[in-house]
Amino acid sequence: MIKPMRERDISSQLILLLLLLLVGAYLSWQSPYFMTLSNLRNVLDSVSIRIILALGMTFVIATGGIDLSAGSIVSLSAVVMGLLMTDGCSTPQVIMLGLAAATLLGVVNGLMIHLTGINAFIITLGTYSAYRGLALILTSGLPIYNFPASFKFWGSGNINSLNPPIIIMVVLVIAAAILLRRSKWGQYALALGGNGEALRRLGVKVGFYRVSVYAFAGLMAGLVGLIVTARVGTAEPNAGLSMELDAITAVIMGGTLLTGGKASVGGTVIACLLLALIRNGLTLLSVSSYYQQFIIGTLLLIAVIIAEIREKNKVRL
Repeated sequence: MIKPMRERDISSQLILLLLLLLVGAYLSWQSPYFMTLSNLRNVLDSVSIRIILALGMTFVIATGGIDLSAGSIVSLSAVVMGLLMTDGCSTPQVIMLGLAAATLLGVVNGLMIHLTGINAFIITLGTYSAYRGLALILTSGLPIYNFPASFKFWGSGNINSLNPPIIIMVVLVIAAAILLRRSKWGQYALALGGNGEALRRLGVKVGFYRVSVYAFAGLMAGLVGLIVTARVGTAEPNAGLSMELDAITAVIMGGTLLTGGKASVGGTVIACLLLALIRNGLTLLSVSSYYQQFIIGTLLLIAVIIAEIREKNKVRL
């Protein structure tokens, strides 16, 4: 049985939610354009891909691992889809094979981490460069154009006034929350981060669960690659650059321990929304985009420090 969420976890999410409301209130006061329907829809549309990528990262970090190659998988899966499209494959074939390729890249990450015993940071730092380098090699550094409308629909179409990415995001958030709290797979992912050795001694095939978590993260990155490519109508070998840092920041801010063993899908979603409002607010207030990376990096640093201090205090208690 999954233990109920502790009061400290709930309070952390309430603090994040309060910050989200305060930022929203401040932006509403500062800009008359913030609360318009078109702007709020743009915020949801832009944050959808970040939430999807962060969902995969939530499970990875819950196991005590990390995936620095997530952004590179976004770009390589986009390139694979672009190449398949130029070879005459249909839209369903392109999507299925592109997502399969992204999942396979995640499997490669998980297998190397499990079989070598090398820290996930080192392995995925290597695949970060390898996957993006392969995307550049396959395209000679040039974007791939000419996607049909049936493919572009997944990035900029409309379903009852909502873009498909928003609907995909909502479905995945619900599914991820259920998987994390109500499935054996989610329980074992958390247990891997808490005490993987104890799990192994119980006879659980920890290798399978570790690899499957990285496969899931790869699939989420592939979906982001699909959405980004369909939205702009171009497969860019440099797509997804630095997206993994945004995902890691949101996951840690949302209450998932960097050391694993505890995770929160809800916290991840709230943190992604908070970061999205900050980006949107900087744009509406005509603040230079150069400040965005500085702010995201600072928030990541603060989130890590707070998480570490809380864990040390918990151990002392």
